[in-house]
Amino acid sequence: MKITELLSKETMILSLQATTKEAVIDELISSLERNGKINDPKLFKEEIMKREAQSSTGIGEGIAMPHAKTKAVNVPTVVFAKSEQGIDYESLDGQPAELFFMIAATDGANETHLETLAALSRLLVNPDFVQALKNTKTPDEVIALFDEQQSAGEEVETETPNEEQPFVVAVTACPTGIAHTYMAEDALKNKAKEMGVAIKVETNGSEGVKNRLTAADIERAAGVIIAADKNVEMARFDGKHLQERPVSDGIRKPEQLIQTALDQKAPIYHSNGDIAKEENTEKASIGSKIYKDLMNGISHMLPFVVGGGIMIALSFLIERFWPHSELFRLLSTIGGNDQGAFTLLIPILAGYIASSIGERPALMPGMVGGLMAVHSNAGFLGGLVAGFLAGYIVIGLKKVFAKLPKSLEGLKPILLYPIFGLLITGTLMYFIVNPIFSTINSAMIQALEHLGTANAVLLGVVLGGMMAIDMGGPFNKAAYTFSIGVFTATQDGALMAATMAGGMVPPLAIAFASSLFSKKFTQQEKQAGITNYVLGAAFITEGAIPFAAADPLRVIVSSVIGAMTAGGLTQFWSVNVPAPHGGVFVSLLANKPVLFLVAIIIGAVISGLIYGFWKKPLPDK
Repeated sequence: MKITELLSKETMILSLQATTKEAVIDELISSLERNGKINDPKLFKEEIMKREAQSSTGIGEGIAMPHAKTKAVNVPTVVFAKSEQGIDYESLDGQPAELFFMIAATDGANETHLETLAALSRLLVNPDFVQALKNTKTPDEVIALFDEQQSAGEEVETETPNEEQPFVVAVTACPTGIAHTYMAEDALKNKAKEMGVAIKVETNGSEGVKNRLTAADIERAAGVIIAADKNVEMARFDGKHLQERPVSDGIRKPEQLIQTALDQKAPIYHSNGDIAKEENTEKASIGSKIYKDLMNGISHMLPFVVGGGIMIALSFLIERFWPHSELFRLLSTIGGNDQGAFTLLIPILAGYIASSIGERPALMPGMVGGLMAVHSNAGFLGGLVAGFLAGYIVIGLKKVFAKLPKSLEGLKPILLYPIFGLLITGTLMYFIVNPIFSTINSAMIQALEHLGTANAVLLGVVLGGMMAIDMGGPFNKAAYTFSIGVFTATQDGALMAATMAGGMVPPLAIAFASSLFSKKFTQQEKQAGITNYVLGAAFITEGAIPFAAADPLRVIVSSVIGAMTAGGLTQFWSVNVPAPHGGVFVSLLANKPVLFLVAIIIGAVISGLIYGFWKKPLPDK
């Protein structure tokens, strides 16, 4: 069967009017209804939205494939649509979607139809084909393009693997088994071929299990990849290195999955029925999960930190010259703690930590918990606890309500999770978390306000050094988050000065060393060194990472020494920077801008000299 028998010209929409995700879905469903392809648009939309609630069908690279298999469909159909400006479809890569394929499959779809839909999904893994689709102007061009591709023979290769090649196995599956299952299969196979790796992929789609893995396949494989959003048969993988990921990772990250399988870096799977247990990896897994959730909160919070912080810093600058001016009041209101950007820091942090753990249902309880922490003076620490608390409460609620009748399935996200998630989170915040962390927060602020010079310098040394240890990693983020928390609570930018100075030193030191000791650096390294002058000046520590990756001992040790020096000097000279980002570009906002810059220069020169003298000369040509 040809793809174009499902993809009809009359249902196509080559200029979508919708501007939101739900509006796109409604417009595509209207096309199906108008052309007699479905008999119950309300039921069909319910099934589409149910699939979207499991994970977005915006697969990335500008493509979205909403799909449903239901009795509401009269005739198996694929609606193709385009948006010139792109639409925020909550895609997995965060980018707007431009091409849409709404797949309407009948409840009793036969194998021919399902194989045709699988073939469609596989075509969309080909970037050249996707680009050609984006360039089409008429339905005839779309049909011709699909005919050309299908007649060219896009069938999956079934070569016998070379026994000497490295070999991995994979299973792909998505809840409806129509699209993502086969896209992940093809993405894994294509990438494996590029890497010179033999792979066998079992698909668990609507047409059943295809290309089933044998015991010999599993025994021979270096590792197992499970790219699935539904349960698959797991007991057979007992004793193998196994990674279990969403089906979307099979589409978007095939190289990473294959390389992890080859390197046997995934945990060893042990079957107890079908329950996985990781061998000697529990602590690392928990730690990495907490870090990922925390980073989700911080990354969403940062725009509020930077925007609000700069507004507050500018208001301080204006206050020096026009203390009662309207401009001062405007800037302090926009950025401030009462009704501006800084009001939202802790709720945003808590909400997005929670949503990283419990997905979208946890967002609202997390944000409200964060807001309660703000108003009770539990501060940044209370907000962190609120985020993790709300996330795991929602996970617990999902387990509690898992056995509800299917007829009540739609009530979970719109009624049960919000009400019980908010009630439990709010109660625990009110009676337990806020009183405890309000006391801790007040004590910490009081201790910081009464720090002697020696202790302040020591704290500056520690924060500066942490900024340089991993240059954007957990230590760096911990120091920056701590400083932001103090800045949010006190509006005192002393620790921000130490943190910013410490983070600026590594790239500036690299730039200085590559200029002064140019004979020890390749031409490419010297060019990168010049770039680091700009990155360092802008407080972008990550500019030093390529040098640290190539020569970790020398770069990290020298950077930490200089960053500790710079951080300590800012506290010794009582420098205060009332802005959370910006580097030298916000130095004029500091109470002692010259000493702030001197501390950075001294730290960068010390690090640059240590690294330059320590670095090995280039080998003779």
